[in-house]
Amino acid sequence: MSSPSPAAPRWSLLHGLAAGRDFAGYLRRRAARSDPFAVGFPGFPEVLFTGTAEGARELFRAPAASLEPPLPNPIEPMVGAASLILSSGTRHRTDRALLAPALHGARVRPLGEVIRNATLREIHCGTAGPWQLGTRIDALEATRAITLRVILAAVFGPGSDRAAEYDGVVADFLAAFTTPLMVAPVLRRGIGGFGPWERFTAARERLDTLLLADIAERRRTGPADGDLLDLLLATRYDDGTALTDTELCEQLRTLLAAGHETTATTLTWALYHLHREPGLLTRLLAELPAAGDDPAEQARLPLLDAVCQETLRLHPPVPIVLRTLTAPLRWRGFDVAAGATIGLAVGVLHSQPSTWPAPHLFHPDRFLDRKVSQFEFAPFGGGHRRCIGATLADYELRIVLATLLTEVRLTLEPALALGRRPRAVPRNLATAPDRAIHFTRTG
Repeated sequence: MSSPSPAAPRWSLLHGLAAGRDFAGYLRRRAARSDPFAVGFPGFPEVLFTGTAEGARELFRAPAASLEPPLPNPIEPMVGAASLILSSGTRHRTDRALLAPALHGARVRPLGEVIRNATLREIHCGTAGPWQLGTRIDALEATRAITLRVILAAVFGPGSDRAAEYDGVVADFLAAFTTPLMVAPVLRRGIGGFGPWERFTAARERLDTLLLADIAERRRTGPADGDLLDLLLATRYDDGTALTDTELCEQLRTLLAAGHETTATTLTWALYHLHREPGLLTRLLAELPAAGDDPAEQARLPLLDAVCQETLRLHPPVPIVLRTLTAPLRWRGFDVAAGATIGLAVGVLHSQPSTWPAPHLFHPDRFLDRKVSQFEFAPFGGGHRRCIGATLADYELRIVLATLLTEVRLTLEPALALGRRPRAVPRNLATAPDRAIHFTRTG
């Protein structure tokens, strides 16, 4: 007879507050007691987490038919039930098979020039832009503007500059989905036309209005550049049906939100760490000229690659992977019942001293010395639901970072350069620094 699996702690509301203040630290403290370990927050299913490579292997290799996204899901109001992130079964397999070719390999590489040009346009966008000499720059806001340009080009085609229309609308949409709305479903109700839920739904409606207008225009004019919108419009299921406008809208909303917020957060952390360590920054600046202005060559630079990998290790933008069981599963030595939710704490996995000596230090050279497995390093999840945009995100991260470091010189705010590292806290689709990271452009 198997022993009962670990129970979630009592006083779940207090634990939820602690997690909201320092999510990565909270999970590490829970993991120090046992593996697997249970977590329960008000309004969500109890989760049995692992933070080990063996646990990740078991999770990612579990039968695909036995796993689905948990519901209720913290991000469902943002992306919608039709989103690839939340769909399951035959629908998920079909949608993924249709979308995957557009976000991998040969289709991503030609976007190198699009990514580089989008970065250059944002840096050199005129006297009112944030990148002017001597200007104090909020790194997350500035990198969001770049990555939004990139994902808009991927969705609507490189010849369509939609940043002006979408910039403020997407920013309002992301800002309106606050941490309390994400972690406390009880708050997702109206208060006489006011309150945080109404602000969020109004912001979502403004974004959807733009998306539906672009969908209608593309239906009218026909295919454009073979972009992601063309692909979605051409999608047909086995029964011949196409995506409805609502389903299209939710898929596009997912691509826009998830496709730029996570990469912007990672860029912010990378800039922060590089400017905390002048010696490392000097080494990277010495490597960049070897690639010239060729995005494909930039993406192959070994130290640049290691810096990006180490940033994703220390600061995985999506810190947990969650799956609900549709059938019983023997997992981590326990018999887990159908309907239970299991998960991977990515930050805990990335902090295992046996795999990562001195795990809390930013040390990119560790990626120059050895190869790690997909079960030791999983910033994009793993298995049959690994992030479909991982290849684009990796490519974009390297090219944007190389372009920024080549084009501008930055100085990190003294309090950040010398003080305590910011904590990563939940923020809509990703985690982000708990306080703004500011630079000044000095060259």
